[in-house]
Amino acid sequence: MASIDLSPLDGALRLIAVGEMLMVALVVARSGASAAIRRGTVLLLACVIAYLAHTVGGPLAAATPVGFVAVIGATATPLALWLFAHVLFERAPDRRIATGATAILLASVITPAIGGWCLVIGPWLDRLGHLVMALLAIDAVLVAVNSRSDDLSEKRRRFALAFVAIVAAEALVIVLAEAWFGYAQEPVTLRITQALLIMAAGLVVGGALLEADADLIGGAVPDQPPAIDDAALAPAEHVLRDRLIAAMAAGAWLQQSLTIGDLAAQLGVPEHRLRALINQRLGYRNFSAFLNRHRIAEAKARLADPNHVALPVLTIAMDLGYGSLAPFNRAFREATGQTPTDFRRAAFADNRIS
Repeated sequence: MASIDLSPLDGALRLIAVGEMLMVALVVARSGASAAIRRGTVLLLACVIAYLAHTVGGPLAAATPVGFVAVIGATATPLALWLFAHVLFERAPDRRIATGATAILLASVITPAIGGWCLVIGPWLDRLGHLVMALLAIDAVLVAVNSRSDDLSEKRRRFALAFVAIVAAEALVIVLAEAWFGYAQEPVTLRITQALLIMAAGLVVGGALLEADADLIGGAVPDQPPAIDDAALAPAEHVLRDRLIAAMAAGAWLQQSLTIGDLAAQLGVPEHRLRALINQRLGYRNFSAFLNRHRIAEAKARLADPNHVALPVLTIAMDLGYGSLAPFNRAFREATGQTPTDFRRAAFADNRIS
């Protein structure tokens, strides 16, 4: 009995998935999401589209310009996911990891095309590239899991973790299959399964993204939290807000590694109530942003104070509740556009001029 050729079905499913991804990318690009979210989402979906388009009916020739770009985009999908996870959870990605992963990715794609002695190291670079991409996909999930406690929106916490987990699982399946069978050389049944899973993930995730819900896809963050309408607060929220303000005035934000759970326990309220108050009433998306509003204001005052001119930046960071210098520098730069050292230098230069 002759076997049925399933290649046309695989190609059709991949083309349908391409259309699905293009539609979601277009809607997100035109949405009210922050510029970083729009860029990260479009980059991720572009890489998925590159993989799907590149493998329709078998891989395109990498020697052609279109094929070469498609191979790079397809191979970079886990890297794009890793970057997207950091953007989605408002975490600064490690540039050294991004640079190193990009270099390995490009080397693994370029060396086979060069030929000659590169054919000797090509297989090893290919294995290294697959290992790095798999680790990036796993780390993207870890970023999502570790960031859940900081995200104040319950709906966004659930969606973001599911989004990253689904896409990371897809990336891992593809990377491992390629490592085992060779690039785009998987059995057609496995390729059909991959295409169906990508389509299903696109429908689930795309359905949520197409709502253009700023709470899910991250609207632009205002410079200042919105003014609180006291009339809109329920009596219980009035009481909790006053207790929160009193705790922050007493220096609760100075505690190192303070979490939303720790603060809720100190206030004697359920964590979900405190999350809702800070997010929905005070206008903060992340607990770290709420803490940094207090910490950075005090840091600016100390850095510009002549009485603290000899105080090391690390000491200021530790005194203000940061566990190390790196997160303080990152938070300070995001809030002011300057490093703490540059801010201090400018502050004293302005004082001399005036």
